[in-house]
Amino acid sequence: MKISVIIPTFQEGEDIGRLIKYLKRQSNPSLLHEIIVADGNSNDETVPIARHQGARILNCPVRGRAAQMNFAAARASGDILYFIHANTFPPKGFCDDIIFAVKDGYSAGCFRLQVDYNHWFLKLNCWFTRFNSDYVKFGDQSLFVTKEEFTNCIGFDEKLYFLEDLELIKRIKSNAKFKIVSKYVLVSGKKYLENGIYKLQITFFLLFIMYKLKYSQDKMLMAYKRMIHSRKND
Repeated sequence: MKISVIIPTFQEGEDIGRLIKYLKRQSNPSLLHEIIVADGNSNDETVPIARHQGARILNCPVRGRAAQMNFAAARASGDILYFIHANTFPPKGFCDDIIFAVKDGYSAGCFRLQVDYNHWFLKLNCWFTRFNSDYVKFGDQSLFVTKEEFTNCIGFDEKLYFLEDLELIKRIKSNAKFKIVSKYVLVSGKKYLENGIYKLQITFFLLFIMYKLKYSQDKMLMAYKRMIHSRKND
């Protein structure tokens, strides 16, 4: 079995080069088939840096994380798809962990979460990611899924701006086994420092509640933009 790593990007020039180097260094080369950067028309150095590091570049016709990941998944040639954000670093030997889980009968899964900033509230949030519950599932935990199962589930819902991974995982769980690997991905704490730890977590919680109450994605986007500053919102 071979793994296709898929990284959806938009303006990720600060992080993408370091991640690709790390993925190559910490993975089993006999299992890592390709690293795909699915770019949403970045105008910074994301694409040149990723290309220089040897990633396969896909210029996606539609910007949006779900659409970009679907576009890449349809063109990936690995048996297993591993979706990961540009600011997230999987554990050493992650390819072996993923293959072991799939061979053990799990069609999909993720890792536990750790943030590279020492704060009690973040540590508490991360501790809960060991549980297989929608209420403590974060996109930063990354997601692996066999291509067969991904195809059966018809991929990510491209109408969703938020929580597209959670919605897909819910569909996967209705058909297949889902595993949380007891190792940690390390995610950058930069967004917490820029926006405030409590403010950002409250925002995520609000979006989750709005999603559960079936608010429109447009209203969720408006709420997010009111509360959070991001260069990608501009």
